[in-house]
Amino acid sequence: MSESVNASVIPFVIGDDGEAVRNPAERLHLAEAVRMAEAIVFASAEPVSEKQLAQRLPEGVDVPAAMAELHRIYERRGVNLVRVGDAWAFRTAGDLAFLMSRDAVQQRKLSRAALEVLAIIAYHQPVTRAEIEDIRGVETSKGTLDTLLETEWVRMRGRRKTPGRPVTYGTTEKFLDHFALEEIRDLPGIEELKGAGLLSARMPSNFSIPLPPADPDELTEDEDPLTDIDLEELGLLTPKVTEE
Repeated sequence: MSESVNASVIPFVIGDDGEAVRNPAERLHLAEAVRMAEAIVFASAEPVSEKQLAQRLPEGVDVPAAMAELHRIYERRGVNLVRVGDAWAFRTAGDLAFLMSRDAVQQRKLSRAALEVLAIIAYHQPVTRAEIEDIRGVETSKGTLDTLLETEWVRMRGRRKTPGRPVTYGTTEKFLDHFALEEIRDLPGIEELKGAGLLSARMPSNFSIPLPPADPDELTEDEDPLTDIDLEELGLLTPKVTEE
């Protein structure tokens, strides 16, 4: 007499190559989750985080596995699924970007000063205006920082726990998205910058580039979060009007 086997407790079977393979029911469940995730990301104007996907997909769905499968499906297509921080978005394949150039809107180019400040913020974040000026060796105008804030590549992230409590600056997910970076630590290192001709080959032997934080959204020990009063003072929050 053959013993009955409950398929629900055997999510994998062993294939001819000895590798674990999902059983048919498991594959169908994952395939439907992939379709749902594809629809959610496609319909969103902004990158969708895995937390948001988990909230919208059926309970029990393995979100990382679904996104890995969707990423595999699109990796050779004209549109790719790319990771932006902890979020996912569809983007034109990098080697086909030239096809979009005719329809691209000409945007105002950033000044040299703005590019320098952006690079300092990206590599040194969290960083204050005074620290930016110390690194550049020249004064940084408020207009330069305002321009970077308008691009939404840079944000005010907190206040330094020092006299005067200066505002600290950091990059955003839109910065990662624009420069096709999965995370801030994917910024090019010294050798890559030299190879691209952006650094002199005769840099001082003690020259180094700081390693950006693993999680740029997390405040450091010497930062305080921005309060509602701070946000009002900085023009980031509309003051509440109380009725008499």
